[in-house]
Amino acid sequence: MTERRSSSISSRKQPQQARSSELVAAILDAAVQVLTKEGAQRFTTARVAERAGVSVGSLYQYFPNKAAILFRLQSDEWRQTTTLLRDILEDAKRPPLDRLRTLVHAFVRSECEEAAVRVALGDAAPLYRDAPEAREARTSGERIVETFMRTALPKASDAVRAMAGDLIATTLSTVGKDFSESPRTQAEIETYADAMADMFCAYLRRLGRR
Repeated sequence: MTERRSSSISSRKQPQQARSSELVAAILDAAVQVLTKEGAQRFTTARVAERAGVSVGSLYQYFPNKAAILFRLQSDEWRQTTTLLRDILEDAKRPPLDRLRTLVHAFVRSECEEAAVRVALGDAAPLYRDAPEAREARTSGERIVETFMRTALPKASDAVRAMAGDLIATTLSTVGKDFSESPRTQAEIETYADAMADMFCAYLRRLGRR
């Protein structure tokens, strides 16, 4: 079946009733299965509808095209990552370096657990990477890291804090992604996360002594 074309990556409408919410949940669950099995290049609305056990017409009530489904999956992943960042880095009851270590372990573990979907979403990124919604979704995480750096490095300049935050966030994301692309045991995940956390914490301690 020919994929319906549309420039929109936003959902058509939000489900208002329990049955509608269940339908959207079934579509998204099927989308994850198709994406994991087929990859981004063979991902179509027809395959998702078939896996979900619904008509393509029912799917189009909520998602105008495959890009909208993929963007919803990516947006959900962004929200989960933002929640992870906020819950850990804004926990004022714990010292900053303890929060950072906890974040590294949680992030690396999450990357490994959801590696197949993340890789497929990465392949689909050109469909939505430059959309306004995508840029807006990424800014919240950056603000959380910026706030954390003010706590972790209270005496540092804004430039130093910005550099440290960018370096840690970029390294964690890039290295975590690369590490998760191969199967890992729980022991390997813990050891790797410990080593990365040691590196980040030592870096912040050194900056804090300046």
